[in-house]
Amino acid sequence: MHLAKITNLLLFAFTFATPLFIQAQAQAQIQQEHPNLIMTKAGVEKLRQNLGKVPLFDKSLQSVKQQVDAEIALGIDTPIPKDFSGGYTHQRHKLNFQVAQKAGELYQILQDDKYAKYIRDMLFQYEAMYQDLPVHPQTRSYARGKLFWQCLNDSNWLVYMSQAYDAIYDTLSVEERAKLENNLFRPFADFISIGNPQFYNRIHNHSTWGNAAVGMIALVMNDEELLQRALYGIEDDGLELDLKDNDGGFIKVAGQKAGFLANLEEPFSPDGYFTEGPYYQRYAMYPFLIFGLAAHHVKPELQVFEHKDNVLLKAVDALLNLTDADGKFFPLNDGQKGMSYYSPELVTAVDIAYHYGSQDPKLLSIVEKQALVLLNESGLSAAIGVRDGKTQPFAKKSINLSDGPDGKQGGVAILRYGNEDLSLVFKYAAQGLSHGHYDKLSYSLYNKGDEVLQDYGLARFVNIEQKGGGNYLSENKTWAKQTIAHNTLTQNETSHFNGEYETASQYHSDLYLYDDSNKDLQVVSATESNAYPGTAMHRTMAMIKPKNFEKPFVLDILKVSSQTKHQYDLPFYFMGQVMKMNFTYDSPSSLSPLGKDQGYQHLYVEGKGKPSDNTTQFSWLGNGTFYTLTTATDSNDELLLTRLGANDPEFNLRRDAALMIRRKNAGDTVFASVVEPHGSYNLVSELSVNSNSSIKELQVVHDDANYTAIAIKDVKGTTSLFVLANKANSTTQQHKLKINGKYYQWTGAYHFTDS
Repeated sequence: MHLAKITNLLLFAFTFATPLFIQAQAQAQIQQEHPNLIMTKAGVEKLRQNLGKVPLFDKSLQSVKQQVDAEIALGIDTPIPKDFSGGYTHQRHKLNFQVAQKAGELYQILQDDKYAKYIRDMLFQYEAMYQDLPVHPQTRSYARGKLFWQCLNDSNWLVYMSQAYDAIYDTLSVEERAKLENNLFRPFADFISIGNPQFYNRIHNHSTWGNAAVGMIALVMNDEELLQRALYGIEDDGLELDLKDNDGGFIKVAGQKAGFLANLEEPFSPDGYFTEGPYYQRYAMYPFLIFGLAAHHVKPELQVFEHKDNVLLKAVDALLNLTDADGKFFPLNDGQKGMSYYSPELVTAVDIAYHYGSQDPKLLSIVEKQALVLLNESGLSAAIGVRDGKTQPFAKKSINLSDGPDGKQGGVAILRYGNEDLSLVFKYAAQGLSHGHYDKLSYSLYNKGDEVLQDYGLARFVNIEQKGGGNYLSENKTWAKQTIAHNTLTQNETSHFNGEYETASQYHSDLYLYDDSNKDLQVVSATESNAYPGTAMHRTMAMIKPKNFEKPFVLDILKVSSQTKHQYDLPFYFMGQVMKMNFTYDSPSSLSPLGKDQGYQHLYVEGKGKPSDNTTQFSWLGNGTFYTLTTATDSNDELLLTRLGANDPEFNLRRDAALMIRRKNAGDTVFASVVEPHGSYNLVSELSVNSNSSIKELQVVHDDANYTAIAIKDVKGTTSLFVLANKANSTTQQHKLKINGKYYQWTGAYHFTDS
């Protein structure tokens, strides 16, 4: 019955409009001014008046002009689709929509008819081919497109081409517009929406692109039915069962809200954190903000920018804070390393946030680094701010970003010391939809822009055809998503929630405390009680700068509570060259995988040893800085030196190394460690300074249900003590605890003595 409804909708949508309908359509459209999406007539006039007066805008205009002129000289190619991402047909159609959008801007600003003609000719080439175009021949996607292998990229095309069409709208005759809209744009919008409800009608960055695409063309065409479909989704999509795609899975629940406004409401926390993680937040910000801008111009009553207490503008600030010192996004969940705020999406985001937000001068420092602005009024505004010397530094500080639509589904905390000399990224968030990883209470550590302890990110070579057609590799499931791939605890060689998406989506970790009030003692702590039935984890991360240490270090306390015995594995994925360790180990003559599945099948064991005493140390050199991991161990622990690459015949995985602590036959236990940066090595002078750790001993000196205490003894014999109240996180509660015959008194959830 539901399939029949969808079929009838499609048949109705694809029926060629009558002349009377065309006439009514034309009369309605005459009432609108064009352009009206990302540019307006008044805004374009302002751009023209400022030509030659705003250096950054003029530079951006010239750069775009050179690219578009080169493409016009090459001629228009709209090949029959056949390739995955990275292949020629995919890249050609992608470049077409990008260049067409830019050509539209140039036409409006420079008033040169060659740009309008270029767009017109391209659109009519697509109109001629689209009517008879079948679905894409590549069958991998859960929602195949026509121009591209997935509806997601078809939606990209329509978002951009809507802007190009809007820019040249007034140059086309009524008949030409009717032909494009009835043969190309309306069928295109129907195909990616009612033709593919499993793609369109859900909460996901894919759907956001689809919603924005339908909404953008609806605003150009003044089509209220399409606009409602964009904003609120398809009322009866016929989807009553859970559906999962091959790239990680998703859940479509019957009755679930859909459409652009639902995608604006559900994935964002009140702090602007996007539950899929910064890599996909960056990707989704373009349709969110571009459609928001179009709605601001055409339908201001929708108040998209103001929705959910200005969450879109907050999201830009959140994204900028989710970067390292070089502007690269932290690879939480599925995220390709190297993606940064220099991406086109962030140029769009920063310019729009500056112009339509509070015109925060700190954003201008990002604009200066990007060295590029949009060719619209928001780009001009940012460029004028730079020209007029309004720039202030965007100094990133420690921040705690909540997750979930109500901000109550965990979050991500970033502790920073100094000018990002040390940055700790602690994840205690929700699952993150289909792009989430099974890594509760995981963390990564950065020194400036250098990874110290890494998160693997995704297993994919985006748009590189030789690697799986540029799509997600199977190793994304078998390795990158698995718990053992992260710096967190794995129990019994089984991933959190047994690697089951449906189960993981029901739960999130909980914040216990967050305190960044003292730059020399910053603490974040969170709990997880659902990853393993019957096992609770409580992890506390403290960034501490003691008086007698050269640099700050990170104290990591992972308290595990379980009434039954288990094997616990805690890896540390270090980045650099091994220097030394204080334990002996055996190296096998041939390499074997550590386990059979859930990520273990990809790890070779390069060495196996035992602690030499109750303090184990492991040092490495990473990009000119020495690091030492000091951890409290006992004689029964195993120390495994692992390297990624087993069962990887196509060499899809990096050959990353780790030190893993394995603790067998344990119930309640505490893993306590310090990651300590120290000294330096200069490759030019070949001078090594302070290459040895300042820590002599690390001990768990007290642990029970109420308190855990860690003692840190340095090489000079001075001992510091960190104590955590495990069940009382009030900042006003008083505590008294006797440790090794000495009483300690304090107020608040934790206490540190820097003796």
